[in-house]
Amino acid sequence: MSLEALIFDVDGTLANTERDGHLVAFNLAFEELGLDWVWSNELYHELLDVTGGQLRIKHYLKNHKPEFTHDDLDNFVASIHKLKTKIYVRLMAEGAVPLRPGVERLFAEAREAGLRLAIATTTTPANVDALIANTLGREALDWFEVIGAGDVVPNLKPAGDIYHYVLEKMNIDPKNCIAFEDSHNGIVSATDAHLKTLITVNEYTNSHQFDKAIVILNNLGEPNKPFTMIEGDATDATFVNVDYLKELHAKHC
Repeated sequence: MSLEALIFDVDGTLANTERDGHLVAFNLAFEELGLDWVWSNELYHELLDVTGGQLRIKHYLKNHKPEFTHDDLDNFVASIHKLKTKIYVRLMAEGAVPLRPGVERLFAEAREAGLRLAIATTTTPANVDALIANTLGREALDWFEVIGAGDVVPNLKPAGDIYHYVLEKMNIDPKNCIAFEDSHNGIVSATDAHLKTLITVNEYTNSHQFDKAIVILNNLGEPNKPFTMIEGDATDATFVNVDYLKELHAKHC
């Protein structure tokens, strides 16, 4: 089996969007709506165990604001999330969140090597568009053969639905792919689709369990800024490039 495609999660994997984007946007939305809800970084760490913004809000209300009631909770939560997404897109346009180390370089090298690229995320399509367009340029959206995002599948991560969706659209065997994730929910989702997964942790996920990861790194690294190997087989590589990915794939296929 040869390596043919790379499939990327977005939030926390491509950029630290959770801390610098989504958390800020949630709090600004609450403030704009006159709600006295403030999510601290510590609280958001807990809330990230719930995938999907609307489900996250409902989890917060149930566990931290049980006294809160609303005649039409579903629509109310949906309206909050809609405003939050609008604010998030604005933050991205302002350049609030850069890509993580090595991401832009790896995209360029993978394209030059003829590898296929795709995205598998539970965030909304608008959020994906905003991040990619404002870091790489709008034309970069065409680099990805499939962008699986939002509610195109019935079940969010940790269910494997989004990865199964992307693989089906690409018409590719998971054995010919590597997935990139940052969280426990993410690797559970990718593993359900029989994908080998490379993990780059962040401040919210560095204590997560990553059973079956082919390697766990602090980031993808750059030639002048090597990654830190957290778990996995040490090699001569100091940053993630196509040759390193082919080496990992050959070891684990």
